[in-house]
Amino acid sequence: MRAFVYHGPGQGYWETCDDPVIEEPTDALVRVDATSVCVGDLHTLGGDVREVKPGTVLGHEACGEVVAVGREVHSVAPGDDVIVSSVSACGNCTSCRLGAFGQCTHGGGWLLGHEVNGTQAELVRVPYADHSTHKRPYTLNRDTAVLFSEVLPAAFELGIRNGKVGPGDTVVVVGAGPVGLAALLLAGIYSPARAIAVDLSPSRLATAAEMGADSAELPGRLIADLADGPGADVVIEAAGNPDSFSLCTRVVRSGGHIANIGMHGAAVTLHLEELWRKNVTISTGQVDTSSTPWLLDVLTPDRTNALSRLITKRLTFDETRSAYDVLSTAVDSGELRTVLHPAHPYGCDG
Repeated sequence: MRAFVYHGPGQGYWETCDDPVIEEPTDALVRVDATSVCVGDLHTLGGDVREVKPGTVLGHEACGEVVAVGREVHSVAPGDDVIVSSVSACGNCTSCRLGAFGQCTHGGGWLLGHEVNGTQAELVRVPYADHSTHKRPYTLNRDTAVLFSEVLPAAFELGIRNGKVGPGDTVVVVGAGPVGLAALLLAGIYSPARAIAVDLSPSRLATAAEMGADSAELPGRLIADLADGPGADVVIEAAGNPDSFSLCTRVVRSGGHIANIGMHGAAVTLHLEELWRKNVTISTGQVDTSSTPWLLDVLTPDRTNALSRLITKRLTFDETRSAYDVLSTAVDSGELRTVLHPAHPYGCDG
């Protein structure tokens, strides 16, 4: 098969490698029909995730068709169209039974594109397929389905659920990238009084307004008014840099929640000299993807249609390296998510 293979910091190539095979009775093999590149992949290609060994196929988001399953796989069968979760779950350990798939203690967690070959390939071996694949609803196109691999569960689990968004809340999302915009959309399920998006990119702010933000602004007067006034009930950090986190600490109200989603590659100062008296709850975490079945059930067609705005570029598999380049300049260009696909007759969004 052909796949995007990591060969060391900054070195990744679309090349020929061995087809995956069933290695464990809980495995499934999936023919990849759509995949993507996320910030975690970009950090991995840059050499920031040191445990990833040269020779590893990158990627952990995908949807496609099951072509083979191990003898202990019961939830999917060859021919099923599935969404591949970014996190693999054994389903039996204490962590998995609590829905904390990212903390699986029986060999699961972040495996794809990390400890085993990933999804930026024509074929992928999916460990623990019963709990790590989900049948794709026929009403959900392949491109949008890829967002259920990680973007949507991350936005919900780390942003909405950890932040305890509720009716009548003022919710501020700092960082209007794909996960931040997904959090903005999912917050609407809980009927907040106001949903505010903050970003430095005018094009991303425009998308936030299209996706239902009551306000979408650069950091400025509105944020200053909140910081000096009542503050926000929930502030979701989805940018992953020290300045954005500092902004969150300024704008949250006393007794409010800061829900961190962003992947931070640099140290962040926690200003306890300002926060100690505010009774603020700060949550962090890794996506579990245990919410994916619920999200597939609860999201209405209008919300899934709105998600298509997150996909701003479509490329073919052999242009995978270009997708990394697009992502590396996305903050300046305003690009959101690039979906990669083979040249199937049904097209890229069937």
